[in-house]
Amino acid sequence: MTGQPPYDEDADRVLAGEYALGLLSPEDAALFEARMQRLPHVRALYAAWAEDLARLTDDIPEAAPPAELKPRIDADLFGAAPTPRRPFAGWRGFGWLVGGAVAAALALLLAVNTGLLDPQGGAPEQAAATIAAEDGSLVLLARYDAAAGRLLVERQTGTAPAGRVLELWLIAGDNAPVSLGVLPPEGAAQVPIGADLGAQMPGGLLAVSEEPPGGSPTGAPTGAVLASGVISPV
Repeated sequence: MTGQPPYDEDADRVLAGEYALGLLSPEDAALFEARMQRLPHVRALYAAWAEDLARLTDDIPEAAPPAELKPRIDADLFGAAPTPRRPFAGWRGFGWLVGGAVAAALALLLAVNTGLLDPQGGAPEQAAATIAAEDGSLVLLARYDAAAGRLLVERQTGTAPAGRVLELWLIAGDNAPVSLGVLPPEGAAQVPIGADLGAQMPGGLLAVSEEPPGGSPTGAPTGAVLASGVISPV
């Protein structure tokens, strides 16, 4: 119709963010790429997203990949026997989870820019995570209720190694892991979450390590990290 704009800038901004994060289906991505070819303003929106997202990693220092990563990749590709995962040796051992933290940050940035999360309203009332081992041998579902100040953790599959227990940890940004307690041998657990920790839940990581009975004796994980999951607003 004459006089109406040929595009919806807000909708294109959302699509540009979803495209930059790889959230579009192949069909929708192809359609968006066609729009970028035709419309300069759409290319500009995508360029702005790409620049903003790239800046999120500016302060992350370079780090060598874990020594066990290549054997595990070789095992996936060529059937070579993987090297057993080393026990946890200080909280920096969670470095292999940094990719999940960056993904969570990108998702939260998208939520703020698209209006899904009000930047003036603080943390969302509900957040959730799937805490899973790479091979699916241990899977837990966690749901955070800010109003109730409670984290509900439900075991789906898996158990602790013989003579060990599973301990739940919260890792937020560069902070050291904070223990959320030892999980029961089976069934669900309700973990009280104070306001300080609650503010760190969305975008953080939940991880499970195997520890001696009673939990870590040091206040930091001492056993192998068995599963992890990013906490996302719902």
